[in-house]
Amino acid sequence: MGDTVDVTAAPADRLRLDLLDVLHRAADLPDLSARATRALARHVAFDGACLVSFDPATGLPTSEVSLHALPAHMRTRMAQIEVGEADVNAFRLLARAAWPAASLSRATSGDLSRSRRHRELRAPSGFGDELRVTLVTSGVAWGGLTLLRGDDHGSFTPAEVDLLGSFSRSLAEGVRRAILLTALRARRHEDEGAAGLVLLADDDTVVMTDAAGEAWLRELERGAGNDQVVPAVARRARVAADGHEPRLARARVCTASGAWLVVRGSVLSGQGAARTAVTIEPAGAHELAPLIAEAYGLTDRERVLTQLVAQGLPTKTIATRLHISQWTVQDHLKAVFEKVGVHTRGELVSRVFLDHFAPRLSERAAVGRDGWFDPGA
Repeated sequence: MGDTVDVTAAPADRLRLDLLDVLHRAADLPDLSARATRALARHVAFDGACLVSFDPATGLPTSEVSLHALPAHMRTRMAQIEVGEADVNAFRLLARAAWPAASLSRATSGDLSRSRRHRELRAPSGFGDELRVTLVTSGVAWGGLTLLRGDDHGSFTPAEVDLLGSFSRSLAEGVRRAILLTALRARRHEDEGAAGLVLLADDDTVVMTDAAGEAWLRELERGAGNDQVVPAVARRARVAADGHEPRLARARVCTASGAWLVVRGSVLSGQGAARTAVTIEPAGAHELAPLIAEAYGLTDRERVLTQLVAQGLPTKTIATRLHISQWTVQDHLKAVFEKVGVHTRGELVSRVFLDHFAPRLSERAAVGRDGWFDPGA
């Protein structure tokens, strides 16, 4: 346990300036976490911190950067609780709440043991109160930040909760920018077809795996908290199979080597110890393009427009497909150019689709945030 950062809370405008500087300097998620926690430590006292990134399409945790927080061997259990079990102040609940931040002490009326993660993980590790904020911008959750205090220190105050909540959007923009930068720097894996299969028991222990699956698991273990993603995807698959929260059991994650992987989960039928199958494979451009488009803040209509541009369709055909005027197509295209920072259609396709590879940009259903509008549906 590190020493409590004993500082006096400064005005919100000073913290806003500090975080603005952080967001423009951070090169990736670990760098963002280090800079952001240093800035926060000048305004809020805490003993530990943890920044988790989410796949924006599914809300599943993909990486974690911790400072004096839980030991690595507890991360799997934390992912299980967060994704598939009821608990106080879960990130998915804060993302839909009126305010994106909350302290555990206030949510439990001072009885921290009402929280499953506190009973099983936080308390045994010497922690007391926690302050959580889901990082949301434009209705999309990009990550979650947790500040921790030792069990020998006081609770977070309502003023501190309000302060952290007021920066949810700014920190979300930082995570979004970090994910975008790593996606644009993504390297192509030597074997694009090296898909691995991992079979898990209900407690997420590995029952069986092939050689590729074992190699990908080792790769994920090397990353900054990437070892959460497999149990998180598996737990989501089980939750969906049981008829609860039917969202995609899939996450895109960047490994320590800079390669992007896509992890998918499904529940097997029949008897036996292995109920859940998880596949891990290199993410192709069709997996990264939606992530990049979302990171640039493109609207659903702008993403569809980008897809049609990538197919080489002229303005008139695009207008017909989308049932809008050619002038509206040009207006949308201008907005896309500004967001992505390009000037031509060719530059747009290259920036979003990587190496000029242009499969379907839309891979989600026509209804809900997990799906994009598909003009061909």
